[in-house]
This record gives sequence, structure tokens and C-alpha cells, in this order.
Amino acid sequence: MKKIEQIALEKKALEQLMSGKSLFGKEGAFAPMLQNFLEKALEAEMEAHLDDSERLRGNKRNGKGKKTIKSGLGSFEIETPSDRHSSFEPELVKKRQTILADNLSEKIIGLYGLGMSYRDISSHIKEMYDTDISHTVLSQITDRIIPEIKAWQNRPLESVYPIVWLDAMHFKVKDDGKIRHKALYNILGVNKEGIKEILGMYISENEGVNFWLQVLTDLQHRGLDDILIACTDNLKGFTEAILSIFPKTQVQKCIIHQIRNSLKYIASKDKKAFMNDLKLVYKAVSKTLAEDYLLELEQKWGDKYPVVIESWNNNWEELSQYFQYTEPIRKIIYTTNAVEGFHRQVRKVTKTKGAFTNDMALMKLVYLATKNIEKKWTNPLHNWSLSIQQLYIKFGGRISLDFADPFVGASPNKGETSDRV
Repeated sequence: MKKIEQIALEKKALEQLMSGKSLFGKEGAFAPMLQNFLEKALEAEMEAHLDDSERLRGNKRNGKGKKTIKSGLGSFEIETPSDRHSSFEPELVKKRQTILADNLSEKIIGLYGLGMSYRDISSHIKEMYDTDISHTVLSQITDRIIPEIKAWQNRPLESVYPIVWLDAMHFKVKDDGKIRHKALYNILGVNKEGIKEILGMYISENEGVNFWLQVLTDLQHRGLDDILIACTDNLKGFTEAILSIFPKTQVQKCIIHQIRNSLKYIASKDKKAFMNDLKLVYKAVSKTLAEDYLLELEQKWGDKYPVVIESWNNNWEELSQYFQYTEPIRKIIYTTNAVEGFHRQVRKVTKTKGAFTNDMALMKLVYLATKNIEKKWTNPLHNWSLSIQQLYIKFGGRISLDFADPFVGASPNKGETSDRV
């Protein structure tokens, strides 16, 4: 670009900036500047390519081609140098590349991760950058995260997680031209520092204990050796599946799931009274007192609702594990609310989707939503410093904590002498 043209562009950019006009798009001053930079860079790459060895083989320049580039600064046409042997492989703007690898691709992926449809993203890019991008190209851009997803799915895990919640969500996915309901299995864990982390996500035809067994096996293969407390819904056979892989794990079934299942079989006129009596059971201060209230519940309602009472009795051991702990731990393990809270946040992103085109389309969106959600998980759970000490005492050598020596670097109090030698 000649010096006069460059000065004119800089002046135009300043005028647009001062007047509040956009510097992007067809009429923006930034696109020609970027065009000039790219063309000069490609020329430099060609010069480097046509070194002495290439020229000795008879290779030389062979004119120029043209391609339209879409970027965050708008769409523009650039001249691309070519060589006689067609061996030139530019790095800055690769062959067949039409979307510049600037922040436009990241913006598109970011918008997709917020739940925007391809149509909405295309309209947004058109409005902001005066650039047309087809749904096919948008799909290709979001497909770039697939290797990242696969690496994340297979990443190593810590050897021990104190608390893990396991639950599934359900979505509609197109499969062989038909819309099917599929289960997305999610595993939420808390590490020793009290930070929440999604350990894995898996897709299957429907929720069942056999697939949960595969999920748990995969977690083990990725380095997870032990779970202290596993919080689950009331899926039949779930506990057996967990214990077959992690035999020392303490399983706490979700009280809220048990209550919901119970109320399905209680007549409307009895629900209020039944719930008042049931609250005494699961809100008791101790397991002994809870069992007394459970016995009273059976005496009062057992003849009328034997199946409900039988379910509480049969599942009681796994429903009542939380009584061993103080209130802070009880609150986080007696339900699967932690993972269900994660599900609610994911639903905010996926609610506009009728049916996903395939399993990977579902995984891409939920993965991006998960990465956004995990950005907020920077602080330990409430009262975690006390909770982890209780778990350390309870489970002994199964979890190690890095306790600093309180005497190292400490000076004796004034007027006192130290017993340390």
C-alpha cells in the first residue's frame, strides 16, 4: 500500500472513531488495513518457500489467485500468490480457509455455547461485521472443539474425590432419521479443596444401571481409585453397580427422590398429613430418633400405604447415611440437588433446542455450557475446611490432607518459652 493510501486510511479510521461510526464491515477502515497486512505476509511466506532448493527444482511464482476472507473486521478479498509446483502451503491463511483464524471463530463458538442457534449467530455476525456465514461453515467452526471435547472426556482424574453426585438428563436426538430420547449421564465431584468439577459426561439410549456400570468403569480407568460418598437417585441396582467398582464407597440415596416417589402413591387428601409425619423422619437430629419416627409413620400409615412404607424400610440404610455427619455435610449429601442445580443451568442453554442433529451436537453444546458454568466454581463449598476434616477423621487413611506444621515459622508468645527443641 502506498504511503498516501495508508495515510488516507489512518485518517478515515480516526474520523470514524471520533464520529462513533463502526470501524468494521465494508465501509470500515480496519478491513483494508488487515487486507494489506495479509497480502504482504503471504508474499513474505512465498519468498521463504521459494528458496534455493525449490528454485533448483524449477519451481517459481505462477501468478495470483483471489479469495474472500471473512473476519471480525468484515469480509474482504485478498490476492494469494501461487507457485508452479503448487507446493506452497501458507500458514497465516491456509488453502481453502475462508474464515480468518482471529477472534471471530472464538466469538462464534462463544455464542453457540450460550445457546444461540446457527440462524441467530449468522444474523448477529452479519449485523456486527457485515459478513455472511452459512450454517455449514458455522457447523464446521463449532466442530473444531470436538478434539478438545474428546481430550476432556479422557483426561486423568484425581485418585480420590470425597463426594460425588451421579444423575442423568434427557434430550431429544435425531438418530437414523428418527427422534429418540437419550440420556446424558453427568458426574459431579468435589475434590479435596472443596471445588466442584464435572468428572465426565456420557450419552446412552436411556438411563440404566448397566450403562452406569460402564461409566463408573471408565472413571476408574481414568485414575479414580476411591469415592468416599456417592449421592444417587433411587435407580434400582445403582448401589450394587457403584460398590462393584468402588467397594468402600458410602452410598447416600436422595431423600427428595424418595419423597417424590412416595407421594405418587399417596391420595391427594392424605398428602399434607403424610408429609407432616414424614418430615419428622428425615429432619430428625439423629438416626435413632429418625427410626422412632419411621416406626410411628408405619404404625399410622402402613395399613393404608404398605408399598410406600416398605420402600422406606427397604432403602432406609442408604437413605440414612447422612445422619452420621454434622449439618454442613448433611445439606450437601442428603439430596442430589448439587448435580440437579448443574442440570438447571445447562437447561437454560439447551431449552431452545427442539432436537439435536446427533449425539455430538448435543455433546458440543453441553460441553461449552459446562465450561462456562465451571468458571464460577472457583470457591470451596461452604464450611468445607471443617467438612473435609470430619471426612478425614471418618475415613482415615483413604484421603490424605496436606497439613502444614503449625510450629514452623511461629514464634513463642510473649512471656512464654517454646517446648520445641
